Amino acid sequence: MTRPNKLFCFGYGYTCTFLGEALKQAAEANGEEWKLAGTTRNMNKRTVLRESGVEAHIFDKDKPLADPNLWLRDTTHLLISTPPDHEGDYTFEIHADDILRLMPNIQWVGYLSTTGVYGDRDGAWVDETSEMRPSSIRGTRRLLAEEQWMSLFKEAGLPVHIFRIAGIYGPGRSAIDSVRVGIARRIMKAGHAFCRIHVEDLVATLMASMKNPHPGQVYNLADDEAAPSHEVIAYAARLLGRDPPPLVRFEDANLAPITLSFYSDNKRVSNAKIKKDLGIKLKYPNYRLGLEECLAIENFYADKGEQPPWSVQVGPEFYGNITS
Repeated sequence: MTRPNKLFCFGYGYTCTFLGEALKQAAEANGEEWKLAGTTRNMNKRTVLRESGVEAHIFDKDKPLADPNLWLRDTTHLLISTPPDHEGDYTFEIHADDILRLMPNIQWVGYLSTTGVYGDRDGAWVDETSEMRPSSIRGTRRLLAEEQWMSLFKEAGLPVHIFRIAGIYGPGRSAIDSVRVGIARRIMKAGHAFCRIHVEDLVATLMASMKNPHPGQVYNLADDEAAPSHEVIAYAARLLGRDPPPLVRFEDANLAPITLSFYSDNKRVSNAKIKKDLGIKLKYPNYRLGLEECLAIENFYADKGEQPPWSVQVGPEFYGNITS
């Protein structure tokens, strides 16, 4: 019998939850087996993850994995989703040597970065060959983390792939939810547009890369239609049968620093490479299709009276980060 694949996610959060569910479904359809494991900083989330079949462990910058050799053993696919700080990615700083010991059996490593590494382009297009010139602290830290992980590919042959991701949205984490809980604001900044990606399209891209690895490659993940935030909020309100919040000029919005940083960059992100190299056909090429599906699947679980699989990863802390 062949050994099962094993996915280990440093930072088993929203994206990893959807990825794990998709891998399990694909495995059942193909008669395969996936083991799922990863880390969280929260004891309650660790409990819920374990109850759902994920081998979950506590990990944070000041809490390294207690037994990395045991817990990472047999990992075939590794995803890093931990946020960097001014020193870079603390997963790299703490456990890079442990991860290198997984070679040569590890087949694929993915690092989730951000399109923020490109900085502000005043609405112009960027692709994977564009110069990286981050204009925010968050983008600068992600660029440092990218360089750390890519160094393991260049120096040791670790099969690293970098995914530069636009704003992630999906069920339980979209403009639908910010409108529903009453915190949505329609902020208008002339000429500004956000790029975004539905979590299902993000997961499909990760799985396509797992199936066809190209170590050392960088991929942009965004849908086909960058759009102003106020248009997205208005469409979400319409889907819910509510009046949209009033428009507020950017200059009058008095935004918190974290939200302000999202408006500091203005660019359009090309997704041509994932279509050409990985054969991706986006299920949700624009926010309208994506929001309609978010509402449909949320209503589906509500009608059944069941907690959705992503519920452990979505709480009040997310709503403050929903800008589009």
